[in-house]
Amino acid sequence: MALQVEERTTIRKVDYNLALVVLALNLIGLINLYSATHGPNSKGMNGLFWSQIIFMCIGWIAYAAGTFIDYRIFIRLAYPFYGINLCLLFLVTIIGKTTLGAQRSFALGPIHLQPSETMKVVLVFVLARYFYNQARPEGYRLKELIVPALLVLIPAVFIIKQPDLGTGLLLVAVSATMFLFVKIQNRVLVGATILICLAVPLGWKFSFKEYQKNRILTFMNPARDPRGAGYNSIQSKIAVGSGRIFGKGFRKGSQGQLEFLPERHTDFIFSVLSEEHGFVGSMTTLSLFGLLFLMGVRIASQSKDKFGALMVVGSMSILFWHMFINVGMTTGILPIVGIPLPLISYGGSNLLPTMLSLGIVSSVSLRRFLF
Repeated sequence: MALQVEERTTIRKVDYNLALVVLALNLIGLINLYSATHGPNSKGMNGLFWSQIIFMCIGWIAYAAGTFIDYRIFIRLAYPFYGINLCLLFLVTIIGKTTLGAQRSFALGPIHLQPSETMKVVLVFVLARYFYNQARPEGYRLKELIVPALLVLIPAVFIIKQPDLGTGLLLVAVSATMFLFVKIQNRVLVGATILICLAVPLGWKFSFKEYQKNRILTFMNPARDPRGAGYNSIQSKIAVGSGRIFGKGFRKGSQGQLEFLPERHTDFIFSVLSEEHGFVGSMTTLSLFGLLFLMGVRIASQSKDKFGALMVVGSMSILFWHMFINVGMTTGILPIVGIPLPLISYGGSNLLPTMLSLGIVSSVSLRRFLF
């Protein structure tokens, strides 16, 4: 009897507002995915909509599991998960499936497992554990940041070599957000800034591949190659701008329906949304993301321990950087990289880890009341 009362109390304490915002973004994603995959010449893509519904159902199971599992268990599991994911990143370079010139995933029947996506979540576990166990109230010095920096750089190098520069840099951005959340001595921050300023031109000269350089040059001037590297950017901006205030209407966008937009179900789903639902639809979606981030800030600030707060900050930073980069590249303010819009774009490889990480945020919120 006491156990039943405790279970009912636990269920009542779940953050349903968080779940409702996530569900709203899921539904917006389904509406736009249906439009993107049901154009007059999209017969081969019709099944993607139903696949996404299956992914979404599995994602909500992951969300529920993340909510009701005590997030503190990941203190023990962080390093084993990291080791397993690192092995998968290594194996994918040997036996992984090659798609569009990049070797990033394992083909398990109809399911494609992409270790770079799960590594984002696992890295949050590892960094949260490190900073939780190695607390430095006076601020972290350079030598104390060597270990977490290596934990980030090793998988980032594997991912960039696939090649997947966008995801590799996103991994660094998420980690940098967590680094800034903990206290770091000012001289270390100044030194890191100088190092980054030096690394960018060196990376351009010695590390960037030719197609990566072309993406950046075309970003600055898409007209230099309007039918090649600049095509995606030009078509995306046409779609976004043509939506105006209220959009052209559901399944009435010319760029999306007539297939001028490439990868309109994944990387350019925001372009479809903007064209069909205009400024109002775009701002509604971005406002829901903003509300989700504000909820994350509230949950992190009210967390009962530093580990929980770091888990929330890391999970929300994954969501933020995905959203920021995707919207930036579709609107022409950032170079085009293969980064999907979380909770909106098609694909289980991104949706399932995202739903799990949001479930962990929900778990931290729930356990504010349980101990």
